[in-house]
Amino acid sequence: MKLKSSETWNQHVVKKGNKSLILDKIKDSSPISRATVASQTGLNKGTVSSLVSELIEDHLIYESGPGKSSGGRRPVMLLFNNDAGYSIGLDLGVNYLLGVLTDLDGNVHHEKMLTFTNLTYNDIESKLFSVIDYLIANAPASPHGIIGIGIGVPGIVAKNGEILLAPNLNWENIDLKTVIEKRYDLPVIVENEANAGAYGEKKFGVGKDFKNIIYVSAGIGIGVGLILNGELYKGNNGFSGELGHMTIQVDGAPCRCGNEGCWELYASEKALLNNAKKLTLSPPSEEDFCLASLVELAENGDEEVIELFAQTGDYLGVGINNIINIFNPQQVIIGNRLATSQKWLSKSLNKRVTNQALWFQQSDLQINFSELSTHSTALGMAAFSIENFLRFSIQDRNLV
Repeated sequence: MKLKSSETWNQHVVKKGNKSLILDKIKDSSPISRATVASQTGLNKGTVSSLVSELIEDHLIYESGPGKSSGGRRPVMLLFNNDAGYSIGLDLGVNYLLGVLTDLDGNVHHEKMLTFTNLTYNDIESKLFSVIDYLIANAPASPHGIIGIGIGVPGIVAKNGEILLAPNLNWENIDLKTVIEKRYDLPVIVENEANAGAYGEKKFGVGKDFKNIIYVSAGIGIGVGLILNGELYKGNNGFSGELGHMTIQVDGAPCRCGNEGCWELYASEKALLNNAKKLTLSPPSEEDFCLASLVELAENGDEEVIELFAQTGDYLGVGINNIINIFNPQQVIIGNRLATSQKWLSKSLNKRVTNQALWFQQSDLQINFSELSTHSTALGMAAFSIENFLRFSIQDRNLV
């Protein structure tokens, strides 16, 4: 009897769900036998055997030598094929561009970093092409090749990937997603860099063991990514996390976003550099005012620079205190370029939070600096592309 379309669709949904369940189990538990997959997923052995065959044919898993036997024939083991394809993750900052090439487990195989100042959109587009071309050229041969490109940007991104506003880049209504897709004929994901950074920390960094995480991306500007109940929270229209533009100083300095007294005007890398330019430092030339040079001066005992870092850490603590009182997280992670200055920021930051956060909010709270540092966003974007690829790969080939 011919199946009705609704019955066919229901079978497709069930098969897709089972295939995803099996792939996730093998990915998380390699090496693992078919029998153990069936036992731990609750699926019957026939279903597991059939879907495992499809996954092997798709090069997403492979068989290895026999494992340990609990009696009888030793089982053939299944492993996730993390070299089946490669993902490109890009972190587009205001003054830098970092690109990574990862396998399907997020392991970095190649990376390229560029720094720049005050480039036009067309100039930055050219830099993006250069980095992507480099990573593609250096990708090892694989069954699926480059499976996608993810780009994290410091701005507000619509659900369709359009960059609505990136004030620190002077961008409005930029459809970068379409530009990259047309050039490379690959799936492209564009996302807010702080959201990507939060996801990168959850997947690969110090956030692995936590479900309620606030990620503070402290670079030229400040963005915030929210992991709530284990999931990335993006808000009703995808615009959550713009806490770098919360007001911490009434009638404060004007911000490019149109507001006044925004947090990032006082606690960002740009704020630190602007304040450093007011001092008489050695070396004093304009081009030498960068975060690395200030860290070096602090390491050499420059008291004025050490005080600048302490002031920036204090302002970071002001905003983080507000965030703690709103979200009651398990963990706050400070990432992006300022995370490299943990030694000079942490004391004043922690002092501010300890003195001002409500005492019951501080119970079971951890404040960490990212161990991934500048790589959180790029790795998060690579992970978004990997997950998009794997979702598509488990579609029922007879119905797609």
